[in-house]
Amino acid sequence: MRELTPTIGLEVHVQLNTDSKIFCGCPTRFGAQPNSQVCPVCLGMPGVLPVLNRQVLLLGIRTALGLNCSVRDRAVFHRKNYFYPDLPKGYQISQYDLPLGSNGYVEAEGQRVRVHRVHMEEDAGKLVHKPGEQTSLVDLNRAGVPLLEIVSEPDLRDSARAYAYLKTLKGILQYLGVSDCDMEKGSLRCDANVSVSDDPQKLGTKVEIKNLNSFRAVARALDYEIARQREVIAGGGRVAQETRLWDDAAGVTRGMRSKEFAHDYRYFPEPDLPPVVVESAWVAEIRRTLPELPRQRAERLTALGLSEADAAALTAAQGTADYFEAALKASGKGAAAKPIANWILGDLAREVNARGAADVAALGFGPERLVELITLVDSGKISGKMAKELLVECLKSGISPKALVEKKGLSQVTDKSALTAAAEEVIREQAKAVEDYRGGKETTLMFLVGQLMRKTRGAASPAVAQELLKELLAR
Repeated sequence: MRELTPTIGLEVHVQLNTDSKIFCGCPTRFGAQPNSQVCPVCLGMPGVLPVLNRQVLLLGIRTALGLNCSVRDRAVFHRKNYFYPDLPKGYQISQYDLPLGSNGYVEAEGQRVRVHRVHMEEDAGKLVHKPGEQTSLVDLNRAGVPLLEIVSEPDLRDSARAYAYLKTLKGILQYLGVSDCDMEKGSLRCDANVSVSDDPQKLGTKVEIKNLNSFRAVARALDYEIARQREVIAGGGRVAQETRLWDDAAGVTRGMRSKEFAHDYRYFPEPDLPPVVVESAWVAEIRRTLPELPRQRAERLTALGLSEADAAALTAAQGTADYFEAALKASGKGAAAKPIANWILGDLAREVNARGAADVAALGFGPERLVELITLVDSGKISGKMAKELLVECLKSGISPKALVEKKGLSQVTDKSALTAAAEEVIREQAKAVEDYRGGKETTLMFLVGQLMRKTRGAASPAVAQELLKELLAR
């Protein structure tokens, strides 16, 4: 049997940045008391009529354009019928064969992933299961919250590419301002469809994976499911078309139900909502207001001398890119682009991860303070090692780098006379290295510089330390 090739398609549900729900005026605030943000419309009471929120349509068009989709001039809502305790009407208002946007694409780390469709729909409620109790509670605050579903074509072949696509898609949505994409709040959710086949031109039996609450979970679930399906087929079995849940703790997918087909939902046009007519002039106006997106911004930053990898990393999240450009502006010189990028992608990124911050802007270390820190190093007042330690102190205390240097007396020692005694001590202690240097092994000098830096606890200027040691070793 030939190697079984995976095929992956992703369905991403994005909560839109609106103050009210898609078909009523109820608020969409996160964390409100259960069932406190509901009304007869989102509760599905008899005799009520939905009214489309214009902002939902605007953000939907904005998203479709940002994903290079064509925008339909006539979009139709449909009823998607199914029964579940958190769906009070017994159906969801969604879109079927006439979605808002279609035939787009996303460029993700060198791969073009086609976007099949972008459509508007309402969210369902949420079931709450209390530990130790046999009953389930329902919270309908999310019922009617506006969503966009973004469905990719089955263009992905492995979990790494799926991860890259999701990361790129999230960045685009945040730049567009259509969603905060906070997965912890449910603002962005993903379902994955995966199959394996011995013919790359043909799809295998598709399995849908749900309950994916992070990009890392998506990648892990895809790796597991691809391996599981390969094992089933290798053992002579057949993969069942079904929906499976991802168990993140156990690292496995588990069968949930047989996979539904479109006819199972008995789609039919929503009788209470007229077709949405989208005027071309309005679409053109929205297109003119689109911001610079991550890919275009990265291309612009490479003109400053940054590598494509650094530019892509800086622009992946809008907050990080804004921070970088603010720091560059504060520095007043384009030549500072590389050191600023190095600090943001290095030490500041580590602090973001260590502190669980949203991004570098959330650290409380403004871009002007980063420029101040870099200036202290460039001027020779502190060493690079001291700057790294100073950064941690600044984050803890909230004091600026310059003020902290003055308060702690951390200025770098540049006076040779103040370093001579320590340098002579290093020469006495490192006789073998001194012999190697005098014998022609010049690289040993940097070892001796390191020993002098260590002895002065990083206070010595590396350049002055090197010059002083050369003078003493030449005697």
